[in-house]
Formats: sequence, structure tokens, C-alpha cells
Amino acid sequence: MKNILSLTLLLLASLSAAKIEDALLIIDVRTPAEWDRGHLPNAKHIEWQNIGEEISELTSDKKSTIYVYCRSGNRSGKAKLILEQLGYSNVINAGGLHQAQSFIDSKT
Repeated sequence: MKNILSLTLLLLASLSAAKIEDALLIIDVRTPAEWDRGHLPNAKHIEWQNIGEEISELTSDKKSTIYVYCRSGNRSGKAKLILEQLGYSNVINAGGLHQAQSFIDSKT
């Protein structure tokens, strides 16, 4: 019985983490070639130069939390600035690809 309870709790924790990760808006702002070489699970792709025109396809909620990342954090910083100028108030520059993975893992 104790094992069944432990397994049930573990399963519920895993499902909760998966739901949180699915609910996160994660945007990769790198080039299509970089995207094709690998990206974070559940990430959406919008090149940083196009983020102002394309963000409304993903969310119109200016208060939603948006994580942006690139290779080093430079382009994601530019994307963050563009989104903030458009009125998005909770944009997080998650840095480069590997840094972003660690950062997002810590949030789920």
C-alpha cells in the first residue's frame, strides 16, 4: 500500500510539472537553421526581428509570462525589449539555449 501511494504521488508530481511546462510560452528567437539543429521542448520559433509582428499569433495577453532565448542571450535581449515596447509586461530573457533549459527546468 505504501508503495502504491508513493508511486501515485510521484505520478501526480510528474503530471503537474508537465502541465506547467506545457503552459509556459517559450520562444526561440534564433535563425531557422539554429532552430533545426535543436531547440527546447514546447518552444515556439519566431526570429527576433519578427517578434513584434508575430507575437500576437501566440498570445494577445500582455500580462502572460514569456520566456525568450537564443544562442547567447543577445538576440533574446533584443526580443525582450521589443515585446516590452509593445506592452508585454512579463518577458524573461532566459539567455542562451543551455542556460534557458536550466532556467526553465528550475521553474517547473
